[in-house]
Amino acid sequence: MFNHSAPILHRDDPEKEPLIGHVKVTQVDWLNMARDVLVNEGAGEVKILTLANRMCVSRSSFYWYFKDRADLMAALLDEWEVCNTAQIVKYCQFPSENITHALCNFFKCFVDIKKFDWALDFAVREWSRRDSSIRSRLDQADSDRIMAVTECFVRHGYAAADADARARIVYFMQLGYHALEVREDMTTRMSRLEPYIKGFTGQKPHADAVCAFLRDVENMDYS
Repeated sequence: MFNHSAPILHRDDPEKEPLIGHVKVTQVDWLNMARDVLVNEGAGEVKILTLANRMCVSRSSFYWYFKDRADLMAALLDEWEVCNTAQIVKYCQFPSENITHALCNFFKCFVDIKKFDWALDFAVREWSRRDSSIRSRLDQADSDRIMAVTECFVRHGYAAADADARARIVYFMQLGYHALEVREDMTTRMSRLEPYIKGFTGQKPHADAVCAFLRDVENMDYS
C-alpha cells in the first residue's frame, strides 16, 4: 500500500496546547491513526485495539469519541468526502474567465497536496472492492466530481455531450496519473500544461490563465 509516516499525536506536537487531566489522545488522534492504517494497511486492519496499542492508550478511551468501529469508519468516509470530493466541487465552482482558467482551478486540487489526499482516495477505492455500500458512496462521489468538471465546460460554451466526455477524460486522467504513481518533478509536469489543456479543450490555452496558474504552483509549499 502507501508508505506514509505515522501521524503525530496531539500530545507529541509542541505546537499544540497540552492535554488536560487524564486525556492522552484526542478524537483527531483516533481519526488520524485510523486514516494512517486505512491508507497503509487497508480497511480490514482498522481495529480499535490496534489503534489503541499504537497510541499506547486503553481501548476504553475510544468510546469517549465514537460509539463503535462503524462510527469511526463513517467518520473516515466523511473526512474523505470533505478532503477530496468537496474540494474538487469547490474549485470547479470558482469564477473563471475561460475554460483554461476553469481547468486550472480544477488542477489546483491535484498539484497542491493540501487540497486532495490521493492516498486516502485510493485507500477508499480499495475498500469499496470489498464493501458494496462503500462502492455506492464512491460511485456517487465520482459522479459528483465529474458533474462539477462537466459544468465547467458547459459554462464556457460546450454542448452537454461534449462537456461530459471532456470532463471524464480530464478526471480519469488525473486519477490515472496518481494510480500509476508517475514520477516526474513539477517543472517537467508543468512543461506539459499547455499541450494538456489544448488536448482537453480543443482550444489554444489562454496565456494569462496559464501564467497565473504557474505562478500559483511556484508558490506552493510541497513540504
